[in-house]
Amino acid sequence: MKLRLLLAPLAMLAAPLVAQDAAPVSRMIDGTLASGAKWQALVPANFNGSLLLWSHGYSPRIDPAEPAPAQYRDLLLAKGYALVASDYGAGGWSLEQAVPAQRATVEAFVAREGRPARVLAWGSSMGGLISTALAEQDRPVIDGALAMCPSIGGAVGMMNMGLDGAFATAALIAPNSGLSLVNVADDMANGRKAMAAIDAARQTREGRARIALAGVLGGIPGWTRPERPEPADDDGEAQVDEIAATLVMGTFMPRNDQESRAGGVFSWNTGVNYARQLDRSGRRPFVEAMYRKAGLSLSRDLATLARAPRVSAKPSAVRYMLDNYTPSARPRVPLVSLQAVGDGLTSPSLQRAYADAAPPAMMQPLWHRGAGHCRLPPEQVLAAIAHLEQRVASGKWPARPTQFVDHTPPPMLRPCLRQEGPSGPRCR
Repeated sequence: MKLRLLLAPLAMLAAPLVAQDAAPVSRMIDGTLASGAKWQALVPANFNGSLLLWSHGYSPRIDPAEPAPAQYRDLLLAKGYALVASDYGAGGWSLEQAVPAQRATVEAFVAREGRPARVLAWGSSMGGLISTALAEQDRPVIDGALAMCPSIGGAVGMMNMGLDGAFATAALIAPNSGLSLVNVADDMANGRKAMAAIDAARQTREGRARIALAGVLGGIPGWTRPERPEPADDDGEAQVDEIAATLVMGTFMPRNDQESRAGGVFSWNTGVNYARQLDRSGRRPFVEAMYRKAGLSLSRDLATLARAPRVSAKPSAVRYMLDNYTPSARPRVPLVSLQAVGDGLTSPSLQRAYADAAPPAMMQPLWHRGAGHCRLPPEQVLAAIAHLEQRVASGKWPARPTQFVDHTPPPMLRPCLRQEGPSGPRCR
């Protein structure tokens, strides 16, 4: 969701795959929806009956209606997939516009070309949450969904967990820097200020211990950079460096656009017990080891967090963000999520939270042994799509493809799910 989609370069396409799967000539069709959103589709001559509905990630402006990312497009066309997407008709955190626009895009395609054998939604980051929303609709226009590196935990829970990491950073690492946690006038300037504080903290043992604590509270994994090897479980120093590399991007997330849409502050940490959150994370031994090495008192820093002024949310703003779009974890069609174990921007804990709450017969997580946000190799994406197609066709999950790994990330510390009935949302 959160930031502009970071995708692997075209060079990631392996030469044998490109040589064997040259894209056939495709027809392009396009149109404009009643909302004003534009859509475009590519239909190959060897159409295999599967239409892939692409949802792109966060962008502050309206991006063109590209039917698929460049690094996947020709390979998918060569395998006979038709590709379609809209531009949502809006930029930013545009779930309110994007979900109905994507639904209307499928309907527009069907009106022009007829109903395909199956429609599969797929998207990355914020687009993964859009695909999830389409899968959760009561009368879905899709037959299955693939959410990649997704903001699948929804904005409220994800941004609350980010707020916790930013709160610890501001209180313990940069207490006099004037960092904004909410009501951020300039996200980029605020982020640069936070990054300067993190860079300085990395140079001291005390600062590194506090980076570990802030990262754990914010859900940042101990491996985040694709160009670096995965740190060993007992290599706390390397894990701190990985957390520091994405702590700002993963916790001081763009808020200005979302708060403007919501009409105020929608994140809160009133009532949050950070000592208890640290225990829940399962990562206390890592943080304790870094504090011992620095000669710092972890209990004293947790007490500082307990005393620090808290952030309260505006109820109407929370309601807007719950409505647009907080997941229910009740997909009506099969849903596959695909994520790198070392994603420092969209925490893997979000995917775990959704998978833990969803019916196993309807949702399955897949894990790529890699790092970085939305840096998923084409062969992994193709395997995930094929896995989803088999589930749609057979009614049961096939064996997990061999290129994916077993992985259980730490729990999401601030889950928030939309509930049906009078009980309302469940938010921690």
